[in-house]
Amino acid sequence: MRVAVVAGPDPGHAFPAIALSLALIAAGDEPILFTGSRWVEKARAAGVNTEPLKGLAPRPGDDDLDAGARIHSRAAYISTELLPDLKAVAPDLVVSDILTAGGGLAAERLGIPWVELSPHPLYSPSRGLPPIGSGLAPGVGLRGRLRDTVMRAATGRSIKQGLAQRSEARVGVGLPAVDPGPHARLIATIPALEVPRPDWPAHAHVVGPLLWEPTREILEPPPGSGPLVMVAPSTAHTGAVGMLEQTVDGLEGSGLRLIASVLDGSDALYPDWVRAGLGRQDVMLRDASVLVCGGGHGMLAKALSAGVPTVVVPGGGDQWELANRAARAGSAVIVRPADAGSIRDAVLQVLSQRSFADAAGAAAATASDVRDPVAVCREVVAGGVAA
Repeated sequence: MRVAVVAGPDPGHAFPAIALSLALIAAGDEPILFTGSRWVEKARAAGVNTEPLKGLAPRPGDDDLDAGARIHSRAAYISTELLPDLKAVAPDLVVSDILTAGGGLAAERLGIPWVELSPHPLYSPSRGLPPIGSGLAPGVGLRGRLRDTVMRAATGRSIKQGLAQRSEARVGVGLPAVDPGPHARLIATIPALEVPRPDWPAHAHVVGPLLWEPTREILEPPPGSGPLVMVAPSTAHTGAVGMLEQTVDGLEGSGLRLIASVLDGSDALYPDWVRAGLGRQDVMLRDASVLVCGGGHGMLAKALSAGVPTVVVPGGGDQWELANRAARAGSAVIVRPADAGSIRDAVLQVLSQRSFADAAGAAAATASDVRDPVAVCREVVAGGVAA
């Protein structure tokens, strides 16, 4: 099976695409990855046939403040840029990241079946949930259900606007206005981060986190016997800033050790109980007793898969939603707004109460209750999964 995998340059989306490509290779399939130029050589070094995804650069007149326009209008343009490459590859299937919708549009234009990759929980609206992003649990009782209904109605206008923008983009590249959607959706999360809903789509499959490490380097923890605190500042442009510095300031004199995962390295000078730099996060988590992070899906799923509880300093986007899901499950403490003192208090709370580690361990135990993403892709190619 030849598969074209399409994802933009954001680490939270490019890394799962690389992980899926590696899973396809391990299963004997032939993926070719189209992604941001930043990760092309890294992915090639990992053994993935990779090419730069054309059309990612903003064009004059693009409105990046309008999320719908950014996703749909640029997706139409990317699909046109991608068409020649897809024709040359002649894939049996296209897997397109949820934020890089141009891959799906290009597949549809060529009559190729396609699958959507969502590297996080299912964020489609549901009649049984409050709007995604609110961070709220489903309402209970008459008042709770009424609250959710009112909130869903308030967000309905934005949803309709996004659908109209998608239809306009589709028509602009010669496709019907009504979007039939992908043949299947890969929901690449740990089941513990999902929430039950009465209208789960039949073609959406939880396949577990798709995790990839962009380095082989191992960052050694600082010496000592105190508990190890790991810090992973958010890589998202909406993430909270200053998390590492605030955590270092807050834990000064606590007797704890700190190791920080910094994607682009670090030239800063830290005390001897701190190590910061680029290193394998999965190795860091083996020794960590608690993780301080922004609540991005990749890092949060990686921590919970390892059974490590978290202190979450959420920024914008989906981080607030994910932070609250983890907190409701008992595996996380949310700090917002954050400062050195509040982060210190949260870290000490997690370390002093066994219930947080127990909840993280329970979340890790759900990791095997997922479908194989390669099997889902093969079913689509074989015609066994209906849109």
